[in-house]
Amino acid sequence: MTTADIHLIVLLIVFLSTFGGAVAGLLIRAVLPPHHFNDEAKSAVNVAAATVSVLTALVISSLITSARGAFETTTAEVGQLSADLVLLDRVMAHYGPQADPPRDLLLRYTVLKIKLTWPEERGAKPVLDDPTALELLETLQDELRALEPESEAQRWLQSRALQVSGDLAQTRWKLVVQNASAIPRPFLIVVVAWLAFLFASFGLFAPRNPTVITVLLLAALSVSAAIVLILELDNPFDGFIVVPSDPMQNALAHLHAG
Repeated sequence: MTTADIHLIVLLIVFLSTFGGAVAGLLIRAVLPPHHFNDEAKSAVNVAAATVSVLTALVISSLITSARGAFETTTAEVGQLSADLVLLDRVMAHYGPQADPPRDLLLRYTVLKIKLTWPEERGAKPVLDDPTALELLETLQDELRALEPESEAQRWLQSRALQVSGDLAQTRWKLVVQNASAIPRPFLIVVVAWLAFLFASFGLFAPRNPTVITVLLLAALSVSAAIVLILELDNPFDGFIVVPSDPMQNALAHLHAG
């Protein structure tokens, strides 16, 4: 089961919970005696619903901020990784023909990294911590250290190449470590429970007519989509919304250019 499939299931669960709560409220209204719906009762329910509504808004806002921050951080790191790839290639190109073997390794690493992180096969899981790609990167660093500079310029270029390759490895590990979910699942469960309660309170005092039911249906769909959007941002390499591969593709186009 792919992440996209899981998110569709979550969408369905949240929708059934929220709209089901609204329908439950409408049904409860039909069976309770009229005095349960006087002004005092309505005021008490509204106060309780307002309290839960504020809490829900605060938690959802926190989740959106956390997920968006993680997504933007990952996007920036992919951009940094791409820039380091091109920079490292250009530094090795200036070193001379002796650096051609590590340049070839860098090209192979970039091709493999794109293939693993943004797989073309539908349903394939992205792989950020692949041992083969890591071996290529570490072998590249070993070959850079094994270079024997013949001039001060080459010595500086070797040092610079080692520094950039170290930055490349650091960014690579950041992407691996930070790929874990930034959203605690208990938060989502509690938020869905609160939303179900809110929609039940909406239905409790709403008249049973097509307009009200349609509005509640659309509201439930909107809330469900918002929850799925949070989950999408929390999975930057998998799902419907992913970090674009354009920076890496552009970097690949520049490798060995000139």
